[in-house]
Amino acid sequence: MSTSSEVVFTQGTTIDVVLVKAGRTKIRYPATVVRDDGTRTTVRAPWAAAHTRDFGFVRFEPGDVFTEHFWRDRYYAVKEVRASDGSLKGWYCDVTRPAGTADGELVVEDLDLDLWVSADGAQILRLDEDEFADSGLAERDPEAAAEAVRALDELELLAKLGKFVALLD
Repeated sequence: MSTSSEVVFTQGTTIDVVLVKAGRTKIRYPATVVRDDGTRTTVRAPWAAAHTRDFGFVRFEPGDVFTEHFWRDRYYAVKEVRASDGSLKGWYCDVTRPAGTADGELVVEDLDLDLWVSADGAQILRLDEDEFADSGLAERDPEAAAEAVRALDELELLAKLGKFVALLD
């Protein structure tokens, strides 16, 4: 996987986004490139599952549209989630290694930590910290584990300060 800015995706093209976890492909889905400046790639894709997924704090449903921002130099990806009627549900943030490209695909490695920010900013939830602790990343790759925790802290702080949306401009 290349993590340099060599590959820049062309606006309007369809690419596959590949989410890898523990060395295996967790999900692969097509997305349309909104923009790519060589550092951040923004894509738009419908909810990739055929069924509803209820997290308790939000439901991802067929018809939802995700505008996803992936950075090649940051340890996170931010996904704006809108209902089929266009209303904003909120932002789901995945803590990942910096995005890379391989064979024309955008590839990200999930590091288990997540953050949810509701549309009104009132609900900011740190997620999956238990999975992260159980993953063994801190022992296998302490530097990546430290970056992951720092990324989650940064996203949470931006949300609490009301500066989260500015991250996506």
